[in-house]
Amino acid sequence: MCLSHIKKGQKCRLVSINGEGKLKQKLLDMGFIFGADIEVIREAPLYDPMELKIHNYLISLRKSEANLLEVELV
Repeated sequence: MCLSHIKKGQKCRLVSINGEGKLKQKLLDMGFIFGADIEVIREAPLYDPMELKIHNYLISLRKSEANLLEVELV
C-alpha cells in the first residue's frame, strides 16, 4: 500500500522506497528509513501535500513523493 492512500489519523510503518537516485536519498535524509512509524496528521484541502509525523517531528510531503513509499498499517 502506498503512503498516499493512508488517511488522516492512521498510523503505518515504512516497508520500502520505490524511488531512485537523488529523490530516494532525499527521502532517506528526511527520516524515511525502513521500519519507521509514520502518522498522517492532516491533509491540505485538495489533499496535496500531506502532513506527517515521523521520528517525533512533523514534515509535509507531496502525494507524488508519498506514492513512492510502500507502507503497512500498524
